[in-house]
Amino acid sequence: MKPIREQLRFYLVLCAVLVAQGSSAMHRPIDSLRDGQHDFDFNIGNWHTHIQRLLNVFRDSSSWVELNGTVKVRKVWNGRASLEEIEADGPLGHFEGTTLFLYNPASHEWSQNFASSSDGVLENPTIGSFKDGRGELFGQGTEGGKSVMEKGVWSDIAADSHTYTIYLSNDGGKNWTVVFIAHLTRDISTPGSAGYVAPKFPPEVPGQHDFDFAIGTWKEHSSRILHPLTGSTSWVDMDGASVASKIMNGRGNLTELESDGPNGHLELLALRLYNAQTHEWNLTFATSKVGVLGMPPCVGEFKNGRGEFYDQEEYKGRAIWVRFTLIALTANTFRSEQAFSVDGGKTWESNWINNYTRA
Repeated sequence: MKPIREQLRFYLVLCAVLVAQGSSAMHRPIDSLRDGQHDFDFNIGNWHTHIQRLLNVFRDSSSWVELNGTVKVRKVWNGRASLEEIEADGPLGHFEGTTLFLYNPASHEWSQNFASSSDGVLENPTIGSFKDGRGELFGQGTEGGKSVMEKGVWSDIAADSHTYTIYLSNDGGKNWTVVFIAHLTRDISTPGSAGYVAPKFPPEVPGQHDFDFAIGTWKEHSSRILHPLTGSTSWVDMDGASVASKIMNGRGNLTELESDGPNGHLELLALRLYNAQTHEWNLTFATSKVGVLGMPPCVGEFKNGRGEFYDQEEYKGRAIWVRFTLIALTANTFRSEQAFSVDGGKTWESNWINNYTRA
């Protein structure tokens, strides 16, 4: 039998090896994770959906309602994102919404960004990834005015069907309550075919056509200050193209831009959503290097053909105001401009000017 001291030495060495191995696994570089850019490819296409939704969460487990509708999903932004549009009808009337799925190549994660057509306001995103053919995205939301944890799960994924389930937890994830179940089957029908039923659209509201002038394909010339708020007067020019398309039957639109200049290639995505309640637009942006929508959105409206949108952001450690302006110059030209203010809007420094000509 080995002496106690020798056994103890062997035990300590073994523990050190196991700890080192565990630490190595825990600190595995993110870049070594699997590339999940195509995880949502199964979702591309047109679908029939049957939805079960719990109305009185955490209060009445029998308050389920059922809806039936359609879901259309297409790839955008050269495949780094997908846009989903849903329409459904049930006991509470007609429902429309849109979801932008964005892939973050740095973290190898997806973000799900949802907004209803009723207000055009993006909910807090859920973020996560796929493993063994099952997707789980997590986030934080509110239910009945209280903060809750949210989990969205894509399961039973087949070529022509899958299931999407939403869970909520009000105890830090110890217990989860199913609040939404959507069963989707691929739609192979087209308008004009037997049994086709045209969707019922809600009445149009003033302002939802404000961005119609920007829909289409454009040539774009940009001028940027590389170092804003430094007193710099050095501008660089970029040239590119953009495509803007309507979503949610015109109550939103998506713009994809590619541009090149002295600092290389830029790809940008802009999501614009109309809030029918406040008659305002919410503008959010993402770049290809960071596949995440920047929040909070720029919020504003059009007056006399000029749209102005504002938000407060942090820029290099300081709080600033951001103003984004759009002006339709002619039927085939328009201009947008970004400006920063460090004195609460008293003065503004323009740092990004874009001129668009219809292609």
